[in-house]
Amino acid sequence: MENHEGLVVKSTGKWCEVLADNGEVFDCQVRGKFRNEGIRTTNPLAVGDKVTFALSEDGTGVVSEIHDRKNYIVRKSVNLSKHAHIVASNIDRAFLVVTLTQPPTSTGFIDRFLVTADAYGVPVTLLFNKVDIYDQAAEEELAYYQYIYDSCGYSNLEISAKTGKGLDEVRAAMKDRINLVSGHSGVGKSTLINKLIPDADIKVGEVSHFHRKGQHTTTFAEMHRLPDGGFIIDTPGIKGFGLVDLNKDELNHHFPEMFALLPECRFHNCKHVNEPGCAVQEAIEKGDLPEERYANYRAMLEEEDGYR
Repeated sequence: MENHEGLVVKSTGKWCEVLADNGEVFDCQVRGKFRNEGIRTTNPLAVGDKVTFALSEDGTGVVSEIHDRKNYIVRKSVNLSKHAHIVASNIDRAFLVVTLTQPPTSTGFIDRFLVTADAYGVPVTLLFNKVDIYDQAAEEELAYYQYIYDSCGYSNLEISAKTGKGLDEVRAAMKDRINLVSGHSGVGKSTLINKLIPDADIKVGEVSHFHRKGQHTTTFAEMHRLPDGGFIIDTPGIKGFGLVDLNKDELNHHFPEMFALLPECRFHNCKHVNEPGCAVQEAIEKGDLPEERYANYRAMLEEEDGYR
């Protein structure tokens, strides 16, 4: 059988959809060996993977090789027998959709996402969505969030997927790239993608008025082609990010504002907790670094089961 190259645009476990170099999409099976080689993830294949596959007589394919990934992003798996679940791979940029109301997104969730993305080499832009419904209190909270993440060097945009505010800037940032869109359920990911790709026809869920949380509408990560070039990877609503495969002693390296000050600490391996001569603690006391980020860092540091 002749080998072909392609890009995984949807993966549901044993089967995946592969976009071949000639523009055709093929249903492909994953060879058994990929599932039985002691891989410490629940899924050997992920959306965004570049693969080699061979076509069978019935027109379906068999994936024979997964090419090296330039990066990927993971979450803790609900399957306790495995280590992690790869959400997507070969990502040029991740866009984390954040809402401060209906439902609210905590800085703790944002920081876990940012740490995970940084650890695997994925740059992130924060999209503050639903700004069209913000009252004065929400606008003040938005300004506070922007202060936190601006001061740490993270790009962010104010958008309304409903009204279209800010979407031209999002389109420009996504053009000709592979982009991951993620966030809690209910933050407006599906509405955003439907605005950016009108023929995507992604199901939109409603926010539960009882729990004030979104309803899950996406079961598997899936890649959609942008009209002007590039792709969006739509991910399932993610309740929380565990810190997978991160060395506890190096967690602070994934907080750029702390990592920048590490050379000024008395000890080269300072964890910024109670060591004397710590530049980070001094900056926090002076108000030069956002205290909320530091509090989230300390909370992650104390979560022993978040590390391997």
